[in-house]
Amino acid sequence: MGRVRGAMIEVEGVSKSFGATRALAGVDMSVPAGTVQGLLGPNGAGKTTLVRILATLLAPDTGRARISGVDVQKDPNTVRGLIGLAGQYAAVDETLTGRENLVMVGRPRVLILDEPTTGLDPRTRLDMWAFIRDLVAGGTTVLLTTQYLEEADQLADHSIVIDRGQVIASGTSAELKARLGSDLIAVQVRAAELDRATAALAGIGCGAPVIDQARAQLTIPVCDPVPDLMAALRTLDAAGIVPVDLGLRRPSLDDVFLSLTGRAAGGDDPADPLTTTPRTPQPSRSPA
Repeated sequence: MGRVRGAMIEVEGVSKSFGATRALAGVDMSVPAGTVQGLLGPNGAGKTTLVRILATLLAPDTGRARISGVDVQKDPNTVRGLIGLAGQYAAVDETLTGRENLVMVGRPRVLILDEPTTGLDPRTRLDMWAFIRDLVAGGTTVLLTTQYLEEADQLADHSIVIDRGQVIASGTSAELKARLGSDLIAVQVRAAELDRATAALAGIGCGAPVIDQARAQLTIPVCDPVPDLMAALRTLDAAGIVPVDLGLRRPSLDDVFLSLTGRAAGGDDPADPLTTTPRTPQPSRSPA
């Protein structure tokens, strides 16, 4: 991938291994200035490893990354003057609110947020989202990793989905959700009946169902929502299966995760030994 004009964050073929575990396997990413880039993926996907490389806290094995055209390996001091870094443990002062801690990062050219709203109450989360939008409106570029799919829906102009260290999908929230059809039937049954329900509903909808074993739930893409919902109910009734829950809904980014990776999104990367223990790093230096 060549140099992209107007890109504030550039990642080209970045790989990183920890012993026999490959955390990143040739990741490419380009983020235009003044936008929010979502970085999404399940546990162990490589998200935090990539964040640490961009923040000059970790060196890649191969590939390179640039912030505002500055190579993060060749000139880390300059990069640190361009970025702010805040994460789920990155509280400067534990007595301050999440928003007040984020304000102390200042207004950097690039703000890297590694799951910044983990553990916040809903009102504080909304306040944090509003402040992030204000920063972006002022020209800041934001890289956001999150385990809250609603957060990416609300904030990200574009997202990439990482799994096992590789980019497996990219696009806007609408583009990612469009992979699953116009609507979804969600069917939850008793765990003992999941296999029977899966077999019974095999002919319903216009795409392969996503099976969530942990919740004993099937999510089925449909192109004719109401007729397919009625057909699903008749089929389950004929099979003697009474669903715990049954409904029709629009796709969410969580559905995209389950469809693409077979499991839900999560938090830190266990593949990176530097992220397995809770820590309280200070935000990187950034201009006020």
